[in-house]
Amino acid sequence: MSHIAHSHDVTNQPQALEGFNAFDSDKVLQYWLQRFGGEWAVPALSAYGHQVGHALQQAGFQANRQEPEFHSHNRFGQRVDMVEYHPAYHQLMQAAIEAGHHSLPWATSESGAHVARAALAYLHTQADPGTGCPLTMTFAAVPAIRHQSDIADIWLPRILANQYDSRNVPFFEKQGVTIGMAMTEKQGGSDVRANTTKAIPIGSGGAGQLYEITGHKWFCSAPMCDAFLVLAQAPGGLSCFLLPRWRADGQKNAMHIQRLKKKVGNRSNASSEVEFFGAQAWLIGEEGRGVRTIIDMVAMTRFDCMTGSAALMGQAAREAIFHSSGRAAFGKPLHAHPLMQNVLADLALEAEAALALAMLTAHALDKINDPLQAGLVRAGTAIGKYWICKRAVLQTFEAMECVGGVGYVEDSVLARLYKEAPVNSIWEGSGNIQCLDLLRAMQKEPQTLQALMLELEKAGGRFAAFDDLLQQTQQQLTNTDEYQARRTMESLARLWQAATLIQYGEPMVADAFVKARIEQPGVQFGTLPVGIDCQAIIARHLPA
Repeated sequence: MSHIAHSHDVTNQPQALEGFNAFDSDKVLQYWLQRFGGEWAVPALSAYGHQVGHALQQAGFQANRQEPEFHSHNRFGQRVDMVEYHPAYHQLMQAAIEAGHHSLPWATSESGAHVARAALAYLHTQADPGTGCPLTMTFAAVPAIRHQSDIADIWLPRILANQYDSRNVPFFEKQGVTIGMAMTEKQGGSDVRANTTKAIPIGSGGAGQLYEITGHKWFCSAPMCDAFLVLAQAPGGLSCFLLPRWRADGQKNAMHIQRLKKKVGNRSNASSEVEFFGAQAWLIGEEGRGVRTIIDMVAMTRFDCMTGSAALMGQAAREAIFHSSGRAAFGKPLHAHPLMQNVLADLALEAEAALALAMLTAHALDKINDPLQAGLVRAGTAIGKYWICKRAVLQTFEAMECVGGVGYVEDSVLARLYKEAPVNSIWEGSGNIQCLDLLRAMQKEPQTLQALMLELEKAGGRFAAFDDLLQQTQQQLTNTDEYQARRTMESLARLWQAATLIQYGEPMVADAFVKARIEQPGVQFGTLPVGIDCQAIIARHLPA
C-alpha cells in the first residue's frame, strides 16, 4: 500500500489561482482605469476584486456546474413558467447589483463612471460571464426605456436600484428589477425587420399604451427577468415594447417559455425559446420606430460584449502565466523557456490591447454629448465587437494549450473561458453584421468616420509601419465594398489598438504591439519578432 500511495504524490503542479484579490493583483486593469479617469472607484473595485477572487469565484464554478432547470407547470397543473437557478447564481447577481454593475453610469454624475463600470464588469466576468447577460441587458435597457418618459417614471427607479430581488412576483411588489430582451425569430435572426410577431393595440394605441403581443421568439435570454424589450410588428411597422412577466393587474402575463437552450457555454445563464399569446406590453416610442428606439440599447450591449471578451482574454493570459510560473519542464521553469515566453508575452500583449480599446470606448461613452466622442463610440462598438470577440476564441484556446491537459478538463476555469468565448461574437450581431453596420455608419453618419480618423491620426508620425497602414486603410475607405469589409475592419482594429497604446499606453507595450501586429504580424500566437522584451511584458501581467 505504501508503494501505491507514494506513486500518487503530486509534484511539479502549481497551485490554482484562487484566494486572491482580482483587482489589486491586476496591474494592467489598474493602469487603464486610472489612465481614463476612473481612479475614484479604486476602493469599491478593490472590495469587489476581493469577492471575485474568493466567494464569487467559487460561486461561478457552482452556478455553471448546476445549470438552470425549467418548470412549465406546478404540481396542480397551473402554468408557472419558472426557471430554477442554483443559489450561487443569485449570489453572483446580488453581489453585482449591489455593486452597481447594472446602474453605475446612470446613477452617478461622477466623471469616468462608464470607465469605472467597465472595470467592474471586467472583474465580474472573471467570476462568471453568464450572469453578465442579465446584468448587461438591465444596464443597456435604460437608454431605450428613457424614450418613453411615463413608462420610465415607473420602471427606472426599480431598474437603477442596487437591490436584487429574485422572487417570482409582480414588478410593482419589488424595489429592484432586471430587464431582458427578446428580439430574434427563427426566420430572421439578425434581420429583425423580418420579424412576424404581431402587436395589436388594446385601446387607441400609441406611445406608452398597452398592446397585445402574439408571436414566437427564438432566443430570449435570462427569462426570469421582470420585463423584456421586444420587437413586434404594430399597425405602423416594427416597434419596440416593454413586456412584463406579470401584468399591471397582478396576473401572470401570457408569455410561455417553450424550452431552455442547450448551449456550448454560458451555462449559468438560462437562454430560452418563448411564445406570446396576447401578452400585454407597453409601446416604447412611436410605432414603426422600433429599431431606432432599440439601437441605444444595442450600442450598450455591444460595448459589454467587447469588454466581456477583453476580460476573458485577460483572465486566460493570467491563468497561463500563473500556471507556467509554477511549473518546470525540461530542466527549468516553464515560463523561462524562450519559446514559451514568446507565447505568453503574445497573449499578454493581445489582452492588454483589447482592454485598452474597451476602456477608451468607455471613456468616449463618458463624453457622449460631444459629437466626435459619440462618433467614436459608434465606430468603437462595431470595431471592438468584431475584433476583440473573435480574438478571444483564439486567445482562450492558446492559453488552454499553455496549461495543457489540466486546462482541458471541465473543472478548469480555462475550459469554461474557451466555451464561453464564442457567445460574445455571435450575440448582438455576428461579425458580418458589425462590418455592415460600420460601413452603413460611415456612409450615413460622416462624424463616425471623422472621429475615427482623427483618433488614428493623433498617433501618427512615430512608427513608419503604422503611418503606412493608416494611409493604405484610408485609401480603402474611399471605395470599400461589402466583399472586402472584413479586411478593412481588421486593419481598422489593429490601427485603433495601436493608436490607443501609442497615445495612452506604456511605451514598451506600444512598441511591442506595433512590431508584432503591424510591422511583422504573425498568424499564430507565439510569433513575436525579435527585439521585444517578453519578460517585462509577462511580469506586467503576472498576478501580484
